[in-house]
Amino acid sequence: MSNGGKMRIGIEGAREIEIEVDDLDAAAAELEGSVGSGSMVWITDSKGDRHGIVSNRLAFVEVEVTSDRSVGFGL
Repeated sequence: MSNGGKMRIGIEGAREIEIEVDDLDAAAAELEGSVGSGSMVWITDSKGDRHGIVSNRLAFVEVEVTSDRSVGFGL
């Protein structure tokens, strides 16, 4: 099951990018599988834009799942 949401990716040198993706699990698995290899990982965001990240420069990855559930009262 794919779950959409945002990924905040920290890159060495105190830089961060935030990418909204349709499938967080696939994007996270791709980043995790490439850590330390020095290869370029391409993540496609929910708009179809591609972002290249050099895997050995990753400092952290934060995942925020988007929920369709509402809180409160609704009619």
